[in-house]
Amino acid sequence: MGIRNGPFIPPELVVAKSVDYIFGRGISKVLPLSELEFRYSARTGRLRYVLHKGRLLLVFRKDGTIAITLEGARLLMKHPDFEQNCVVVKNEYSEFIAQGRNLFAGHVKRCGKRVRPGSEVVVVDEDGNVLAVGRAVLGSGIMEDFKSGVAVLVRKGVKG
Repeated sequence: MGIRNGPFIPPELVVAKSVDYIFGRGISKVLPLSELEFRYSARTGRLRYVLHKGRLLLVFRKDGTIAITLEGARLLMKHPDFEQNCVVVKNEYSEFIAQGRNLFAGHVKRCGKRVRPGSEVVVVDEDGNVLAVGRAVLGSGIMEDFKSGVAVLVRKGVKG
């Protein structure tokens, strides 16, 4: 478990508050908080991994951000407001993105208001199917206006 400083805060509360802070108020409502499993860092004792039925959903990074896995993205997409953290790719490029290739600004159809440089994003096709997860390089306004350059550094695609 590790060493903890200060009062004990239930991990379910940490996850819910962190997800709501980073991705938008109320987004954590789609998480099955009572069914989640938690793994802690052996060195620091801090919450590191969040799993559901043995499948990794979220990773808490050292810099305080959360990395979403494909499973976590599919789960969070059930909340209608989560689309503000998504980038929609034109359907003709969706196969490349699903393979794990980076998304270029010219291939973006639209993106949510909460997309900022360095933020965690989910890349979806025009039908709302999850294609990949990664980090935004550009903000939402610029991403839609630019015609060249990397818009999202894809970490993992559904086929890659």
